[in-house]
Amino acid sequence: MNALIIRFGMVKLRIINVNSLYLANYSQRLFCILKTQFRSSSDIKTSKPQNFTDYESIKQQYKPQVPEYFNFASDILDKWSEMEKVGNRCSNPAFWWLSEHGQEVKWSFQDLAIYSKKVANVLSDACDLQLKDRVLVILPRVPEWWLINIACIRTGTVLITGTTQLTATDILHRLQASKAKCIITDDNVADAVESVTSKCPSLKAKVTISHTQREGWMNFQDLFQNASEYHKCVNTKSLDPMAIFFTSGTTGAPKMALHTHCSYGMGLTVNGRYWLDLTPSDVMWNTSDTGWAKSAWSSFFSPWIQGACVFALRMQRFDAKITLEVLSKYPITTFCSPPTAYRMLVQNNVRSYRFKSLQHCVSAGEPMNPEVMETWKKHTGLDIYEGYGQTETVLVCATFKGMKIKPGSMGKPSPAYSVQIIDENCNAVPPGVEG
Repeated sequence: MNALIIRFGMVKLRIINVNSLYLANYSQRLFCILKTQFRSSSDIKTSKPQNFTDYESIKQQYKPQVPEYFNFASDILDKWSEMEKVGNRCSNPAFWWLSEHGQEVKWSFQDLAIYSKKVANVLSDACDLQLKDRVLVILPRVPEWWLINIACIRTGTVLITGTTQLTATDILHRLQASKAKCIITDDNVADAVESVTSKCPSLKAKVTISHTQREGWMNFQDLFQNASEYHKCVNTKSLDPMAIFFTSGTTGAPKMALHTHCSYGMGLTVNGRYWLDLTPSDVMWNTSDTGWAKSAWSSFFSPWIQGACVFALRMQRFDAKITLEVLSKYPITTFCSPPTAYRMLVQNNVRSYRFKSLQHCVSAGEPMNPEVMETWKKHTGLDIYEGYGQTETVLVCATFKGMKIKPGSMGKPSPAYSVQIIDENCNAVPPGVEG
C-alpha cells in the first residue's frame, strides 16, 4: 500500500492512502495525477458563481483524467491570453506587483506570454539549457521570478526555487544534489554562490538580476532586452519532470520533491477551484516566500488555473501595518497567509481598517489559534479557512468555503485523496481515537 506519514498539531500520526499518486525514486517524491478543467479556451468560464455548492458537490465534480501531453504555459496561460485578445475575460490584470517604494507592474496574460517567451529564449540560447536540464532560481518577490517560472515550463527545463535566506552551505547542498546546470539570482546572493561554485562541476551558467555588470555572470536585463519574442513551447508529457522543491528538512537534510507537469499544473485545480474558490474576477494575494512550494500553490498555479489575478508585494520581511494598508487600499478579494502572520495582523488594530473587496481568507503552514480566528472574524466579518498539504502534495485536507469551521480541525479530505487515521497495523480507527 502506498502511504505517506504526516503530522499536524496534536495528532501524532496520520496515514494517507495515496490512490491518485505514485511514489518515485526520490525520497518523499509524489506525482499527483489530477485533472485539468481546461481542455480548450471554450472550457474556461469567465462568470463569478461559486465553484461549488457544498462539500459533497466538490467530491461529485472532481473526476480526475490526465492527457498524455500537458504544458501549463501553452495549455492554460496561453489559452487565457487568447481569450483576452477577443475580449472574453474581465479587465483584471493577470499579474499585479508592487514594491515597497511605490513601483507598480501590471501585466495581462498577453504580456505574460510575450515576456515569458523572451525569457524562454534566454534559457535556451544564452544559458544553453536543454529539455530536463535543471536551473536553480533564488530570487525575492520580483516580477522576473514569475517570468522565469513560466519560461522553464515553456522550455521543459526543471525549475528549482530557493529562498533568499539560504546560506552558502544550503546553496552548495542544492546545487550538488540537483546537479543544476544554471543558477539565477541577484546581487544579494551572488557572493554566496561564488564561494561554492568551484565544488559544483555541473554548473555551467550563472545569471544575475542586476542593473550592474558582474564578472563571470550574465546579466538578465541585457539578455532579456535582446531576446526574441518568438518561441515555440516544447511538447511535454504530463508525467515529465517540471519542478523540484527541497523540503524544509524536518528530519535530516532537505530532500528533493519532484513534481511533474500535471501534478501541479493540473493538480492545483483542487486548490484554486475548491479551496480558494477563485474566478477570473478575483485578485489573489499570497504572502509566502518565493522559495517555498506554497508560493507555487497560491502565487502561481492555483490563481492562473482559474484565470484570477496574482497580486504580489515585495517586502523585505512581513510587516503587519503595511499588509493591512494594502488589503484596505487594493481590490484584493482572496488573501492567504500563515497563522503567525494573522496573529501579527490582529495585534495591529484591525478594526481601524476597512477591507472593501476582501471576501475569502485562508491559511496554511501550522495550526491556527482559535483566538486569532475569533478576533479576525470580529473585526473583519470574515472567517479564516485552513488548509493542509505538503511539499510533495497538493491540498490534502481543508475547511472549504461555506463549511462550518471547527477550531483545531484541519477540515475534511480534499477530493484528490483518501485520508484516514490508522493504528499500528494500518487499520482505520473510529472517531475520537488517536492514531
